[in-house]
Amino acid sequence: MIQFLGTKLRKAREKMGLSQTAFAKALGYSAEYISYLEAGKRTPSFAALGRIAAFLNRDVSYFFYEKEAAPDALALLFRADAVDDRSRDELQRFRRYIDDYLKLETITGRRLEPAPLYGLLPPERMADEERRRLGLGEEPVRDVFALFEANGLRILRMPMPEDSLVSGVFVYLEAKQAAFALVNSAQAFGRQVFSAAHEYCHYLKDRIEGPVIDNPDVFIDDYVELYHPREQYAQAFAARFLMPPGRVRDLADKEFHTRRLHYDEALYLKRYFGVSMLAMLRTLRDLDFLDKSQFDEYIRRDPSPREKELFGLGDDESGYDPDERAAARTGAASGFLFKFKKRPITSDRFKLLQEDAARRIAGGKGLKKGVQTSLPSPEE
Repeated sequence: MIQFLGTKLRKAREKMGLSQTAFAKALGYSAEYISYLEAGKRTPSFAALGRIAAFLNRDVSYFFYEKEAAPDALALLFRADAVDDRSRDELQRFRRYIDDYLKLETITGRRLEPAPLYGLLPPERMADEERRRLGLGEEPVRDVFALFEANGLRILRMPMPEDSLVSGVFVYLEAKQAAFALVNSAQAFGRQVFSAAHEYCHYLKDRIEGPVIDNPDVFIDDYVELYHPREQYAQAFAARFLMPPGRVRDLADKEFHTRRLHYDEALYLKRYFGVSMLAMLRTLRDLDFLDKSQFDEYIRRDPSPREKELFGLGDDESGYDPDERAAARTGAASGFLFKFKKRPITSDRFKLLQEDAARRIAGGKGLKKGVQTSLPSPEE
């Protein structure tokens, strides 16, 4: 049995493309310990086995049976380490939203077709291919939430508790071929956009691998490598999809005529692409429009006053996160929080389905009331 467990562990690790050293580092164990487990020379504790299973997005039973039972994606979601009691309550609301959404699609007969499932491609190429498939060219997407939903990823934006370790969630219900994402709307708007693109990558590439809960740390350069390789991949995809390098270079060359951009120019580009300042600065650094000293200086600045002075918008309108700088340095989950409205933001499509379903049912009131009482009133 121990040898069988070790073989299953080795196959799962190799499928992820991780060395024993990288796998051990991500889990917080020694490479020697992982080597002993895979060789069947040591029996893991139940706690260690649970930790490994959670990292692999599998149930513990995976290690004991030749053929793994089809996982219950939502059950796995609620067993994740990141789900504390307060977050679990919010995820229950997300689950009710999923149930209501599928009920509405059944009544109206309006099901979303899933987007293609991508294979092994570099994240940048996959982002380029997906933009090409959607006919986007290199221009910014005006409404990423509506775009992703139209292509099969149903999105609920809902505030999570202040100390929650949940930045985003992806769930795919294989039996129903239905994908859902939760984006923490306690984040600044630009961060919500990036989180949505991150979850969209999971949808395009990782959907059959089980549910994903994204900790805010996966958005931090110094911490993302400690997580599953899919998180680094999703980060690279999101940056490329939201900020196509060709368009960034074209704007910089035509507007600013320089290879080194000033802070105000970075702010302009941040607003143009509709992303957070942190995401924009990273892209400009990677494209060599900022040197290391500029990046280090700009990342420490509070962009809100200057953005308001230049463009006349307040913090909540501009999408500025006052603690984003601190989070970038410390990795603190609370660093991504922002002033927010407490009600969830349901999608426009969900609201249209409610109206369509109401018209299809005599009187039109019973269903609409039923699906709305499972959530607070949608954001107006």
